[in-house]
Amino acid sequence: MPLKNPFRKKTDNQSPKKGKLREWGDAVLFAVIAATIIRGLLFSAYAIPSGSMEGTLLPGDYLFVSKINYGPRMPFTPVAFPFTEPTVHGVKTYWDGIKLPYFRLPGLSEVKKGDIVVFNKPEEADTMYHRPVDARTTLIKRCQAAPGDELRIINTQVYVNGSPARNPAMEQTSYTVITDGNAINPQVLHNCSIEILQQLSPVAYEMIIPPAHLAEFKKYSDIKSVTPVIQQAGAYDASVFPHNEHFKWNVDNFGPIRMPKKGWTIPLNDSTMTLYRRAIELYENNKVAVKGKDIYINDKKADRYTFKMNYYWMMGDNRHNSLDSRFWGYVPEDHIVGKAMLTWMSVDSTETFLNKVRWNRILKVIK
Repeated sequence: MPLKNPFRKKTDNQSPKKGKLREWGDAVLFAVIAATIIRGLLFSAYAIPSGSMEGTLLPGDYLFVSKINYGPRMPFTPVAFPFTEPTVHGVKTYWDGIKLPYFRLPGLSEVKKGDIVVFNKPEEADTMYHRPVDARTTLIKRCQAAPGDELRIINTQVYVNGSPARNPAMEQTSYTVITDGNAINPQVLHNCSIEILQQLSPVAYEMIIPPAHLAEFKKYSDIKSVTPVIQQAGAYDASVFPHNEHFKWNVDNFGPIRMPKKGWTIPLNDSTMTLYRRAIELYENNKVAVKGKDIYINDKKADRYTFKMNYYWMMGDNRHNSLDSRFWGYVPEDHIVGKAMLTWMSVDSTETFLNKVRWNRILKVIK
């Protein structure tokens, strides 16, 4: 029996040649699938819209955020239009008819103190919209405390487990500036990247001043004094977590408070309910009720609770211009999106056309 030549050109039963339209359709479909997998499992691009991380990150920075560092989080709402925001002009781009439980693939590491992390905004857990976790606003902050850590802030200095935390190299805060009454040259403010938060009197201002320009700014003849703004210990700020007058905390003097950790069991009483009820009820999806002195979880009387997830404390490097954990508390692990790795583009909207691109920030590693 003769052997068939495997290299002989087929003449019969050949598949019809694809048309140009079908070839283009297959290419587009492949690109969409590949991009969806890359964006969902490897990394995503994000833009910095505000100044809460100045001067580490600047408004107009465009970032690559790694999802493999902490493990890719599987979608809570798998049916959605790819490459879109959760809502566009008020219209949802996802279908919440199918909701999946939280699941994360293995990653290269855990979230570490000092990491700059992208996550979904926990504050939106109790809004009227009740959007799924992955459909909530994304934020970027620096991790200050990990699960099980005790955090405290004393006169703006963060302490973790009793030791002072390492301050970010480009950390910013606000100062009370007293002038001689003359208007400050706007060009000086621009050159020194100084932001005026408010005018306190005809000669006094609250300003955010980058550390690199602080000494230079003090030397101007119309500047009489520059003093750090620090809220005093014991001064209660109702906007600060846990929003309870028994905890007289503010943004500069806060805590001590311990981060919940998976498997950690706490007694349930007035104090722990004030500090942890939000996590128990909203993030871990339990029905909580207080009847007199008794506490009920899922309609069962309880005197203890064991956490199901890990929690983190996130703060902006621009300490007096950041909405962060000091205002809404812990960040649950299921809200974590990924680790900020690289600034691939940076645009300054305040500059002229020729000077808009910050060339010194292109492909800059984020620390």
